[in-house]
Amino acid sequence: MLLATTAAYQPADYVPILIQLGLALAFVAFSMIASHLIGPKRHSKVKDASFECGIESVGNARTPISVKYFLTAILFVLFDVEVIFMYPWAVNFRELGLSGFITMLLFMTLLLAGFFYIIKKGILKWQQ
Repeated sequence: MLLATTAAYQPADYVPILIQLGLALAFVAFSMIASHLIGPKRHSKVKDASFECGIESVGNARTPISVKYFLTAILFVLFDVEVIFMYPWAVNFRELGLSGFITMLLFMTLLLAGFFYIIKKGILKWQQ
């Protein structure tokens, strides 16, 4: 069933969205102003000093990070994006017919081939 695309939206149709946006912005502004006015105001040399994570740094900040971390992160993003392509296909499954099914089988075959390749290469093994 297709949705009607000939509906003409009037500016009044957007009023609920604008009201919700206005209330959200008002809540954020109120929270920030209230926390500034009500919150404690204690200043000292140590408290006003800039810090990172509250922990003294030890060693060199340029220590190398294992490439395994980056490979895992890239693979996660890659497979996550490929899974996103399945949602439009699933929604339009009946309209696509047999050609759409065969195309998705080819897509899934390539996806699984890549997955088995990275398993064979040992990329997902943290200790070797």
